[in-house]
Amino acid sequence: MAVNGTKFRILYLYQILVRYSDADHPISTVELTQMLKEKYNMDVNRNTLANDLDILRESGLHIEVIRSTQNRYYYDGRIFDVPELKLLVDAVSSSKFITERKSEQLIGKLLTLTNIDNAAKLRRHIYISGRVKSDNEKGYYIVDAINDAIDLKRKISFLYTDYNGDKQRIIKHDGNPYIVSPYALIWDGDYYYVIGHCDSHDKIQTFRLDRIERQPEILEEIIEPAPDEFNLAQYNKTVFRMYDTDEPVAVKLLCENHVMKAIIDSFGLNVDTMKVDDDHFLANVTVCASPTFYCWIFGWCGAVKIQEPMSVKDEYKKMLKQALKE
Repeated sequence: MAVNGTKFRILYLYQILVRYSDADHPISTVELTQMLKEKYNMDVNRNTLANDLDILRESGLHIEVIRSTQNRYYYDGRIFDVPELKLLVDAVSSSKFITERKSEQLIGKLLTLTNIDNAAKLRRHIYISGRVKSDNEKGYYIVDAINDAIDLKRKISFLYTDYNGDKQRIIKHDGNPYIVSPYALIWDGDYYYVIGHCDSHDKIQTFRLDRIERQPEILEEIIEPAPDEFNLAQYNKTVFRMYDTDEPVAVKLLCENHVMKAIIDSFGLNVDTMKVDDDHFLANVTVCASPTFYCWIFGWCGAVKIQEPMSVKDEYKKMLKQALKE
């Protein structure tokens, strides 16, 4: 019993240091003695406590000591610093892909990676309720299934959804499943997307994971190999903000100089540009010429104009005329 008591005491001591201490919150031997008594009803003297702490340190655990008339100890083996955890917590809380309930659960797990004081400080700055969030609770399982399919190089089958005018989720593709050879999962604009070859359309497309109705079925069929010229990094740039499934097309844009930052933000620092005059430059980009792209152009109020190809320019004019109809 005495041996088991020693084992438990050392374990409880370690748990206290992990949960309540860090470099800014060291705990004295007197405080450790009191906490063992209050939390676990264990009586321990100073010498025994010092020996237990030495065992923890000699075992390779990150227990640091501040030596003084009364030594103070803290745990220094955390994987994440508080600023790093803040970034992770903010990413989870702001993600539209993760539901509100799942966000709260995941943040709760993240907060166990720091001590109780830091966790309380981080929690005071978390605002989840009221944010735009996915209503698809199956997101985790969808990601897991697609990851497995990518590893196994197998096709997946899934139902894809949209919303009608009554805010009701409806099944696209005439209620039929999409058969897709998944190549990669991409996080973009707060959403997850799967990139792969779609059998029914015979081309590479992107699908938003929160719009997949339920966990995809992993088929026995081997995936269609990606084309030799397919480059994931380049494709990620050309599919405009990953919202569209149209074929990418090369477009020439005439831009005012102040738009350069937005062009670089959207298409990368290596985007092909050429000075036209003191006020304008040309940008050669590859995009999905869809309503999302045209809305982005319109938002610049004439500071960005489509120069080529004429088919894209005409389609933009057609969309503008349609919008003006009463």
